[in-house]
Amino acid sequence: MSNAAGSSAASPSVEFYFDPICPWCWMTSRWAAEVAEVRGFEIAWHPISLQIINEDSEPGPYTESLRNGHRAGRVIEAARRAHGEGVVGGLYTEFGTRIHPGGREDFDAIIAEGLAALSLDASLAEAADDEQYDAQLRENTGHALEIAGPDVGVPIISVDGVSFFGPVVTPAPTGEQALQLWDGIVMAAGVPGFYELKRGRTKGPQF
Repeated sequence: MSNAAGSSAASPSVEFYFDPICPWCWMTSRWAAEVAEVRGFEIAWHPISLQIINEDSEPGPYTESLRNGHRAGRVIEAARRAHGEGVVGGLYTEFGTRIHPGGREDFDAIIAEGLAALSLDASLAEAADDEQYDAQLRENTGHALEIAGPDVGVPIISVDGVSFFGPVVTPAPTGEQALQLWDGIVMAAGVPGFYELKRGRTKGPQF
């Protein structure tokens, strides 16, 4: 796959809002990252919190997973404050690789290993249980829901100011199919009044 395949003269402004715990979000992020590499644009990665989105819901089977996603988001926010926006996508990749295709649930070890892989200070792991980072996660989450509309989760993507939830896809498309999906999704989302296209899922996450 080459840069010439679907490359454009102007690079889009792309933001990707994620919670590290969501497997569907993870697969969409790998697709978006591949398209960005081929097309030559940057993605601004922003952690949000499914725990915050669901904070008024009764406890259920996903409560602990949402808590761990929130803890990982705190660490990512702490790393961003210390080292800048450039570390966010890399740290999401390190955590997500271990959580999703890695199938691991030892979150303290995942956080420690992810920080070490990027040569970041191990003390940033302490942010996982530090509520001072919640205000920024809440702000990110509120903004994502504002631009994408109510009743959505992750991922939320914004392309040149056009924002949408999804796509939800398994496995993550690659090659020419990845580019075709990107172009189609962005084109559809840019149509005023277009809100939803959906079919029932028959497969679980395929990493």
